[in-house]
Amino acid sequence: MLQGEPSPEELEAAQAANEAEALDALAVAQGELAALQTKNAELADQYLRAQADVQNARRRADDEITKARKFAVEAFAESLLPVTDSLEAGLAVKDATPEQIREGAEATLRQLKSALERNKVIEVAPAPGTKFDPHQHQAISVVPAPEQEPNTVVSVLQKGYTINDRVLRPALVTVSAPK
Repeated sequence: MLQGEPSPEELEAAQAANEAEALDALAVAQGELAALQTKNAELADQYLRAQADVQNARRRADDEITKARKFAVEAFAESLLPVTDSLEAGLAVKDATPEQIREGAEATLRQLKSALERNKVIEVAPAPGTKFDPHQHQAISVVPAPEQEPNTVVSVLQKGYTINDRVLRPALVTVSAPK
């Protein structure tokens, strides 16, 4: 045996120590692997639950939107029923005078306007001299009007309406010509 060379017993002991270290490292790695697999399974379960929650929330939101639309139309229609009743009652009177018919029509128009306002439908009828607003008015014609500023409303041909600050129908107007 040469000097400095390990003896067979030392080689065997070193090999056994290496195998023991390798087994310990393997056991640690297997433990870490098992922990990671458990964590992975937990995360996959959480992901599936989150996906299900998102799908349920989306379905509930769609249901709520559908119900909101349905009931909004229902509430609007319900507010118009008294107007229908008034029109039917007026038509049921066979020998009404022109004055009575006019009074009934005016009362029914007030009812209709009230129902529209309750449902956020607001009349757009700009006064003469009001600045032309292309977002709420539609110019049908341009007329010379020396007494008014250019691009102002001269007359309203048809009222417009907004609903919740959104134009439902623009007011049809004539506008003063530029000078």
